[in-house]
Amino acid sequence: MVGTFINIGTVLAGTAIGTAVGHRLPDSMRRRVLAGLGMITLVIGVDLALAWGGPDTSRSTPLYVLAGVLLGGVVGEAFGIERRLEQLGDVVQARLSKSEHSTVSEGFVNASLLFCVGSLTVVGSIQDGLTGDYQILATKAVLDGFAAIALAATLGWGVGLSALTVLVVQGSLTLGAGVFDDILVGETLAVLTSAGGVTIIGISLKLLDLKDVKVGNFLPALVIAPALVALVSAF
Repeated sequence: MVGTFINIGTVLAGTAIGTAVGHRLPDSMRRRVLAGLGMITLVIGVDLALAWGGPDTSRSTPLYVLAGVLLGGVVGEAFGIERRLEQLGDVVQARLSKSEHSTVSEGFVNASLLFCVGSLTVVGSIQDGLTGDYQILATKAVLDGFAAIALAATLGWGVGLSALTVLVVQGSLTLGAGVFDDILVGETLAVLTSAGGVTIIGISLKLLDLKDVKVGNFLPALVIAPALVALVSAF
């Protein structure tokens, strides 16, 4: 789990830097920083989403992604995943922040989704668990560190709480890597990557203040989309 611990360290360091300098920046500059992060996140999301046209895909791959995202959104809405994440952030905010207008909850939810949704999280964690090679997670850690600076400069120290989410999600994938080794290959991995890219695009829309698409409610797509590939292949 070396890669995960490195990732946690960069998130916390980025949060500390962003929190330290954020209050010194005028509101207009902080908005520009968040907009810059939103645009970069959009490009990353589009790049990952286009994995449905890779060498290990078929004409059906986009359909798996489409069905997975739509069904995932329905399931997530039914279970209120985004609402539950926000409630968790609100509990922490109520206990640790005295300000009624604190952004602790928003920082926690946005950062958790940004840092834990995507193929780098899944593939990097599995590779770290199977071979001990944490290069992918180290690369992700650098990206997350800079993102944490930008987010924390605007949303404050709540971004640092996402380190717990990183520990739980990436740690679980690393420790259970053997289960996923023979599953997440070929078209299945491409579908997972593409669905993750679509959800990351949703995060960018929120960062750019264009649309709050409740990305948390689409998290089941990361399970449903690959599962559809396996289900169809079984028949």
